[in-house]
Amino acid sequence: MEISKVEENKANGLPPNAGLGRPKGAPNKSTTAVREAIARMAEDNAENFAEWLTKVAAESPEKACDIYLKAIEYHIPKLARTEVTGKDGEPLLTGIQVTFVKPDESSPA
Repeated sequence: MEISKVEENKANGLPPNAGLGRPKGAPNKSTTAVREAIARMAEDNAENFAEWLTKVAAESPEKACDIYLKAIEYHIPKLARTEVTGKDGEPLLTGIQVTFVKPDESSPA
């Protein structure tokens, strides 16, 4: 009979989850700390950003637009492109048939 890692750890006097690592998708402490620091910096400089952007736009509207678009990506992430296909990559629709029907004269429009 095979014993689990948790049971093996208990038998060896170790904490139950020793050696199992973080769960998949769980950020490590450093990543969390850096993200929090960047978020605080962004919040603290929100008012300054508009002023800085205005100064850049005075000399180069194109550069100001580029800076704005790059910054907004962190607030509104880009959507991933998705291709929808039929079975085995075939087209989803091969044609559309439209039938025109004359309206019933007795029904109100």
